[in-house]
Amino acid sequence: MKGYLYILKCSDDSYYTGSTKDLESRLYQHQNGEGANHTRKRLPVELVYFEEYDRIDDAFYREKQVQGWNRKKKEALISGFSDELHELAKCLNESSHVSFRKDC
Repeated sequence: MKGYLYILKCSDDSYYTGSTKDLESRLYQHQNGEGANHTRKRLPVELVYFEEYDRIDDAFYREKQVQGWNRKKKEALISGFSDELHELAKCLNESSHVSFRKDC
């Protein structure tokens, strides 16, 4: 059974990431306040991205992956800038090996 990963843009400019077997039906639910709590409070919502999978469990796995991404990385995916995803995934906090300085 096919599955879909999808990203919605909410009225407050936030993103909601989900997965479903029936994209059209799920969008209808979100638009009518029958979806997740996040979207129910932020109507209307707009479908800004989706991916289709042969199996729903693959879509669910991808959903969990994308849910953990920051806003910039999600926006790169939505905009089709897949070449930027790797760069945006780098950890740049103080404990990162990228930020490590030997002279400290």
